[in-house]
Amino acid sequence: MLDAVTAISRGTRCVYGPGLRRYIFLPILVNVLVYGTMLHVVLERFSGWLASWMSAVPGWLDWLSWLIWPIFFLSLLVVVFFTFTLVTHFIAAPFYGFLAAKVERQVVGREPLDDRGLTKTALDALGRELVKLGYILPRAALLFVIGWIPGLNLFAPLLWALFSAWVMAITYLDYPMDNNKVSFRDMRGRLSARWWQSLSYGGVVTLLTWIPLANLFLIPGAVAGAVLMWDDHYRDGQTISR
Repeated sequence: MLDAVTAISRGTRCVYGPGLRRYIFLPILVNVLVYGTMLHVVLERFSGWLASWMSAVPGWLDWLSWLIWPIFFLSLLVVVFFTFTLVTHFIAAPFYGFLAAKVERQVVGREPLDDRGLTKTALDALGRELVKLGYILPRAALLFVIGWIPGLNLFAPLLWALFSAWVMAITYLDYPMDNNKVSFRDMRGRLSARWWQSLSYGGVVTLLTWIPLANLFLIPGAVAGAVLMWDDHYRDGQTISR
């Protein structure tokens, strides 16, 4: 059975090999632009965010100030990269969906069930991203609120890490599933049924997004890896019609 690390490693070799390289330059450019913008915003506003966080801590927790600062930093780090990922994937979704279809044809040797062409794939991919955001954002907002509740915010980094792994699984494994007419609801059911494969894949992708600069060039490989995971673990699941 294919594991997450092997899938991403093989996927990365595939997208930088002959025949697929030309499909990854635009997604990488999008990542560079968004990454640079968000890094600039964080560096400018970090001190203000830290001051607001510390002012919300009640006096009886002053003795934990040595621990609260690193927790804030970790929480901010997770939130920033989580937001970075959502933004870049929303913008680059049409390219990733098209790349996933090309990988399925060239590497897996199968035709996606829904061969919609570039224009239709691009439009449908944006619609699918809006569905994902409708699922992700309310849960992310709840975690954000938890991060400001004294006591509970101590668990915020762990909760964000687990949630990020689940979101990355949804984000990447959905590309080949959408190309094969798997509904969003059915996609989540398939991921839940194989929760270990899903969370391990999402967790590895999350770790990759935390590697500065390298993540910009590894994300297309994660898209290709998701196609390999789909073919090995999820393709035979029952499909619920759209």
